[in-house]
Amino acid sequence: MAMPADEIERLIRAGIPDALVEITDLAGDGDHYAARVTSASFAGMSRIKQHQAVYASLGGRMGGALHALQLTTATPD
Repeated sequence: MAMPADEIERLIRAGIPDALVEITDLAGDGDHYAARVTSASFAGMSRIKQHQAVYASLGGRMGGALHALQLTTATPD
């Protein structure tokens, strides 16, 4: 069973405290999500390190739910 969107968001925010997380249900079925993660803490990090930080915050428990991930270096509102 895929990880629910609110759990994905909670885990990312727990691992990256300043993160602004926007989750989109790609297929309308609650199993296929895209996430946009905005974090000032990404500044100076390579794109690979940014992705690693997000996946580490998810504890490797993706369950195949997150199909697209956009990362932005910015100060969240």
